[in-house]
Amino acid sequence: MRTPGPLAGAVTGAFITTALLVVTYLLHTAIGLPFLPFQVFDRVSRVLPGAVLTIGIDAMVSVIRGLNIGETSTVAKRAEQGLAMFGMLITGVVAGAVLFEVRRRREPGRWTRAGIALGLVLGVPGALIAATGPQQASGGPVLSGVWAMVVCLCWGLAIAWAHSRLIAMTAPAGAAQLEVVPVDRRRFMLRLAGATATIVVGGAVLSELLSRRQRAPGGAQPWSATHPLPNANAKLQPVPGTRREFTAVQDHYRIDINTVPPSVNEKSWRLRVGGLVQQPLEFTLDQIRTYAPTDQFITLQCISNPVGGDLISTQRWTGVSLQTLLPELGLQPNATHLRMHSVDGFYEVVPIDVIRADPRVMLTYSWDGLPLPDEHGFPLRIYIPDHYGMKQPKWIERIEATSAWEPGYWVTRGWDRDARMNATSVIDTIGSSMMIIEPGRTTMVPIGGIAFAGARGISRVEVQVDGGPWQQAELRDPMSPTTWVIWRYDWPFQAGKHTFTVRCYEGDGTPQIAEERPIRPSGATGLASKSQML
Repeated sequence: MRTPGPLAGAVTGAFITTALLVVTYLLHTAIGLPFLPFQVFDRVSRVLPGAVLTIGIDAMVSVIRGLNIGETSTVAKRAEQGLAMFGMLITGVVAGAVLFEVRRRREPGRWTRAGIALGLVLGVPGALIAATGPQQASGGPVLSGVWAMVVCLCWGLAIAWAHSRLIAMTAPAGAAQLEVVPVDRRRFMLRLAGATATIVVGGAVLSELLSRRQRAPGGAQPWSATHPLPNANAKLQPVPGTRREFTAVQDHYRIDINTVPPSVNEKSWRLRVGGLVQQPLEFTLDQIRTYAPTDQFITLQCISNPVGGDLISTQRWTGVSLQTLLPELGLQPNATHLRMHSVDGFYEVVPIDVIRADPRVMLTYSWDGLPLPDEHGFPLRIYIPDHYGMKQPKWIERIEATSAWEPGYWVTRGWDRDARMNATSVIDTIGSSMMIIEPGRTTMVPIGGIAFAGARGISRVEVQVDGGPWQQAELRDPMSPTTWVIWRYDWPFQAGKHTFTVRCYEGDGTPQIAEERPIRPSGATGLASKSQML
């Protein structure tokens, strides 16, 4: 009778790894225990060369937009999480196949020893990653590392136990037994598959229930629920179908270097200030909130946003101007830059001259009148006007005063040193079902979208139809000088298929860059177009 080989090991490894993924993910969702596949994925992404990361980012964004499968940042995060779990599943398949093959070639010893050995192979590096990564259990790095080791040992022991059960079904050679043993093995594998399916279905239901509970609104209302927007009385109305002028917090795009956001304990968190200062300082979040707050309506855009993309959002930010806080830091005369360190290992450098010249640079602790959500940088993030999100760290925990500029996290990976936002304009909607028909007048088709040029403002937007002359669109008063502008153009209707193109001009009249350039390294440029049959 043949003992179970690598194919049986691969199948067994797949079943057991799947079940373990579901159980540990549930524990991660329910009580905050680290989820090892996400931690490993994040660690790998931090050590990969910038060019490799860029290829992955570009490919992911292209597929999401090409297939039109949802909001880019949300789908991208789910894809990252899926890749992390798929990597763990493949690891389980390979490990199961290797263990079964090794034990087939050798005289099987105690299955517990084999299971412990297999668990340690992944458990040791897994524990190190868990103990040093940003996704920590509430008990800190020690508990995180121990938990990772326990998970890997349980996984290894489960695969080794399954092998021992299959071996036990191998009876001495005999005509009667040759027919029974394969049946018993198949029955065992079917039971293993059934148990895995039960765990997966149960886990999916529980995960959804937990997610709904976590998404349930709390008692406090956002600022926008009880206040009108600053431009509520603006005369020009957006074309229906234009993206919302004010982005709800839950709809704001999220791009960062984590599969799941760090969860920071406010009570133990401190903003530590060091480097070239008279003496090290610490601030609690409550202390930062005692400074005179500043509120700004701000549009933020990701440098990975393609022309016409959705990695751009507008919110009401509240925090303290760094100009106000700067004298409190006790900077030494040779300090020229502040290096911002995040909980997740991200970092970026801000020139002190920029802070002194622009009171809008601020440490932000609130969006829409409520504390920052975990996924958007709680407890503290920075805002720097006119720059892409890659220059604006979230989850800030430490500020270091330095005497020279140095490249930040993404700059070291090949992205632009300054990451200054490029002017962009987008066609959101062509209102073919909302045509304006008045007796004796030309039927008009409303076309609408947004234009944005960082803190430089928008002075003009123009629309071109089928390569013809550029026509000026109307502009809605923006919420602030640092938000996007809603534009509208009512086009005289003509039946047929038409291509519409939009371009904008910055506040000083500088035209939007029409030349098509890729996202990397300085952000995409080019004109957005949309074709439609009317």
